[in-house]
Amino acid sequence: MLLTRRRAIQNLSIGGMSLAMASCLRSIRAHTDGDEQTLPKRFVFVVKSSGIDKFNLVPEGLGNHFIDDDGKKLGNRGRRQGPLVDVSLADHKLPEKLTELESLKDRLTIIQSLSGVGFRGNHTKGFGTLSLHDSETVAVAPTLDCLLGRELSDGPYPMYGMAMNGRLLGNAKPEDSYCYPNLSAYGAAKPVAYQASPRKAFLELFGSAVATPAQLEKKLALNGNLMDFLTEDARRVEKQLSGDGKERFDLYLNSFQSLREIENKKAALLDRIQAHTPQLTERYDSTTTSARIESHFEIASAALIAGLTNVVTLRPDTLGVKYSELGISDHVHALGHLGDNTGSNGLTGHQSRMEIEKLHLREIAKMAKKFAGIPEGDGSMLDNTMIVYMSCSSGDHHCEGHDWPFVLLGGMNKKLKMGRYIEYPKYGNQGHQTVGSLYLALMQAAGLETPETFGQLDANLKHLASKGPLKELMS
Repeated sequence: MLLTRRRAIQNLSIGGMSLAMASCLRSIRAHTDGDEQTLPKRFVFVVKSSGIDKFNLVPEGLGNHFIDDDGKKLGNRGRRQGPLVDVSLADHKLPEKLTELESLKDRLTIIQSLSGVGFRGNHTKGFGTLSLHDSETVAVAPTLDCLLGRELSDGPYPMYGMAMNGRLLGNAKPEDSYCYPNLSAYGAAKPVAYQASPRKAFLELFGSAVATPAQLEKKLALNGNLMDFLTEDARRVEKQLSGDGKERFDLYLNSFQSLREIENKKAALLDRIQAHTPQLTERYDSTTTSARIESHFEIASAALIAGLTNVVTLRPDTLGVKYSELGISDHVHALGHLGDNTGSNGLTGHQSRMEIEKLHLREIAKMAKKFAGIPEGDGSMLDNTMIVYMSCSSGDHHCEGHDWPFVLLGGMNKKLKMGRYIEYPKYGNQGHQTVGSLYLALMQAAGLETPETFGQLDANLKHLASKGPLKELMS
C-alpha cells in the first residue's frame, strides 16, 4: 500500500498548480520519500541592542567563568582562563533568565565566548553584526540573514525585517513607518528597510487576505499596466543614457519589477495566507514596548507559517527604548551604564537588563512552541527552523566583541547539535573560535555552499585554526 501511495504522489505533476499547492506537494513528497533534506529551512534572527549579559546564561552546576571570586560580573575580555566547556543541557537546570525555555531544552544550545573583533562599533557593530565586516553605518557586504533569505525563501520576501526604531539613540518613541536600523543588507550600499509599525506590517504581508477578490484583481492589473507602461517607456529613455545614469535607471526599473513580483507571489499564496493570517487587534497600534514586540513576533510567526518568507530578522529594541511596563524607568542606554548600581526602581542595571531579556525570551519560547505544534515531514516546523537570539553589540553595552553570546533554539534537520552548552576558551587562547565559524555552521546546516571563512578576519588570531564551521556544533 505504501509503495502504491508513494508512486501515486511521485507521479503528480506540479505544473499548473498554485505556488502554495506546489509547496505543499513538495512537503508531502519529502515525507513519503523519507527525504527530510528537501523540507524548507527557516531562520529567525532576534537582534537585541546593548549586549546580552553572558554571566547569567550559565546553567546550574557549571563553573561561571564570567564572574570573579567575589561574584562581580566581568566585562569586556572578561571570560576567565579555562578549557572548552561542551556539556549536555539534559543534566543541568537552566539559569533563571532562560526559565521559559526549560521545556524546550533539547532544542536549545547556548554558545559563549565567540569573538567578532577587528571591526568598529561602540554601541553597535551595525551591519557588521551579521556581515562581520567593518560596516557600522554603511553596508559593504551582504549580511547573513539576506544571504540565507536569497537561498531559502521561495515566497514574496527573501528576508523580512521588523524593528522598534531606526536610530539607535535619541528616539524613544516607536516609529510607525519604514526605518533603517543599519542591520541587514543584500550587498554593498544595499541596506534593507525594516517595518516598524505592526499594523502596516500586517497590511503589507496579509493585506491580500482581508481584501476582496475585486480589490486584488484591480491591484494586480494596475501593477501589470504600470510595468507595461514603464517597460515601453524605458526602451526610449534607455537609448539616451550611458554609464552611471543607465545603471541608476536600471535600479529604478528593477524596484518596480520587484514590487510586481511580490504581489504576484502573494496572490499565488492567497489560500495559505488566509489560513494563517493573525487577528488584527488594537494591540497592533500600541506604542507600549512589550505590546509592540509581541505583535512583531506574532506577525513574524504567521509570515513564516504562511510561506511569505523563510527568513525574518527582528530588532526588539534600541538604546532609546524604555520598558516602563516592566517597572523600568531608565532607557536601555542608561541601563547599560548602570551595571551593579541601583536604579530608581530598586533593581541594579544588570537585574533590569535580565528582565528585558526574559521578555524577549518569552516571545521566542511562544514562537518555538507554535512551530513545534505544526507537523512537517516526520517532525514539526520547529525541526526545520532556527531561532537565533543575539545582540548587535556582543555581550557588553560598549562592545569590543571578545565575548559574544548566542542562544540557538529549534533544529536544522538534525545537522546541528542541540541541547548543549558550549563555552569556548578565552580570546586568543588555543581552542578559541569566532562568530564567523558559527555563521558558517548555520549556512552549512541550511544546505548552502560555504567558503573557508566568513567576514573580515581577525589579525590577532592568525595563530589559531579558525576556518570552517564550529565542529562542536555540527552533528
